[in-house]
Amino acid sequence: MKNLTRTICLTLAILLGSLVTGCGADFDKGLAAYESGDFATALREWRPLAEQGNADAQFNLGVMYYKGRGVPKNYKTAVKWYTLAAEQGNASAQFYLGLMYRRGKGVPKNYKTALKWYTLAAEQGHAFAQFGLGIMYDHGQGVPQDPVYAHMWMQIAEASGYENASKNRNIVAKQMTATQIEKAQKLASECIAKKYKGC
Repeated sequence: MKNLTRTICLTLAILLGSLVTGCGADFDKGLAAYESGDFATALREWRPLAEQGNADAQFNLGVMYYKGRGVPKNYKTAVKWYTLAAEQGNASAQFYLGLMYRRGKGVPKNYKTALKWYTLAAEQGHAFAQFGLGIMYDHGQGVPQDPVYAHMWMQIAEASGYENASKNRNIVAKQMTATQIEKAQKLASECIAKKYKGC
């Protein structure tokens, strides 16, 4: 009977899209449970939603597996859920997926793939992804080492709300000429004005 109910729920979700949000599963109930430390309830509420394609629930399951909250820590399973959410445009999932590829957690280390996911998240205004791009340009990970772009992305990250980006930006600036710093600041201003598209 439980399998029949699940099949009906999934069929309705496919046919009706977002009109059906889980046949009993409740995202906000899962969120409240997670925040209070009741990970079993969060998992019970989010898993059906994630299986139906809810990107936020998929991202949250990724976090649970990444941190081992209510489930055994499993980076490969975290990558699975992050990927599903990231492919739907969830900026936080894109950032964390980029982080997983950059660090080689649950997947082989791959700077090019990390760069792809960081860029998608950064273009949506995700400050940590913007900072991550700055680090990658500073270290030449997946891109040629470029202090101008490192400085630019760190400045953008700070403008997007990541205050600690300024510390790293100032370190990068010590290795740059005044002309390079001016160019980085101009690029950052242009990028912010374009709302991060095509930076």
